[in-house]
Amino acid sequence: MLELRPNCELCDIDLPPHSIDARICSYECTYCAACVEHLSNVCPTCGGGFVPRPIRPQQAYRSELKLGLGNHPAGLKRYHSNFTPEDIAAHVARIKDIPPPKR
Repeated sequence: MLELRPNCELCDIDLPPHSIDARICSYECTYCAACVEHLSNVCPTCGGGFVPRPIRPQQAYRSELKLGLGNHPAGLKRYHSNFTPEDIAAHVARIKDIPPPKR
């Protein structure tokens, strides 16, 4: 189940489940679109690229499957990058010119 993290791990802006500005990497690191642009589409943790986070339906449109936010709510734990701005800048500079599929 995809974890819907509630915030950008860099600027800490709220990213509710319906946010179209949320971006995730393959490890579900979550950042806002503005920070991803600033990061040149490089995840500060794994070095991968980002994609828009899917929107989880608010309700279970197929009640027998017990899906939707009512059954699988967004996470509440806020995450923050463990890396310093200097470390992130160096990491991004090292690999930003390598396209995500080749990283």
